[in-house]
Amino acid sequence: MNAFSLEGRTALVTGANTGIGQAIAVALAGAGADVIASGRRDCDETLALMGSGRSLMLDFADPMAARDVFAAERIDILVNNAGIITRGDAVDFTEADWDAVLDVNLKALFFTCQAFARAALPRGMGKIINIASMLSFQGGIRVASYTAAKHGVAGITKLLANEWAAKGLNTNAIAPGYIETNNTAILRADPVRNGAILDRIPAGRWGRPEDIGQTAVFLAAPASDYINGAVLNVDGGWLAR
Repeated sequence: MNAFSLEGRTALVTGANTGIGQAIAVALAGAGADVIASGRRDCDETLALMGSGRSLMLDFADPMAARDVFAAERIDILVNNAGIITRGDAVDFTEADWDAVLDVNLKALFFTCQAFARAALPRGMGKIINIASMLSFQGGIRVASYTAAKHGVAGITKLLANEWAAKGLNTNAIAPGYIETNNTAILRADPVRNGAILDRIPAGRWGRPEDIGQTAVFLAAPASDYINGAVLNVDGGWLAR
């Protein structure tokens, strides 16, 4: 048996239209999974890169958007990647800014996990991969709701592992470091910020989206069957510095 093969498995990846979510979808497909790429916008580019798969429109501004998805067909792997961020000084942060990020990044993640588990627990097998952050461990600046949500993702991942590991569901998370995506283009274009970031990363480079994609393959595959409740840092050593 190939411990890293996903042949015969179906995976749902949220926020798969670009960036890290897109890389995860492509990597899972490359390992043999039938991938459903979901987003609040179309995932046509992701489907083209995969060369197969399907798309599904899901907008987690409604935290219950995925409540009926798992009753329609068997899905073996869930990757909760969809997320948003709002920046502002803590003293000026509004309730709307807080609620919007918590709804998408934490509330939707929990209830999507719940819907997945209700379908997967009777089968006694399934893999959940949540996307955490360096801000699951650090405070950050001017991102109050995002930091709270990502701390919550780490905690919920551990709680669900405690409840479901003995029932055949593996729940883990990936905490990406600084990754080359559209969201970090401004930082990489700033010589001062880019230099400061690279100086702290022991690996000496920014991460690539495929670094996260291949980690997701590992956590989705049989190779990780005894890993439960882990928050795996894929950061080039950022947190070790």
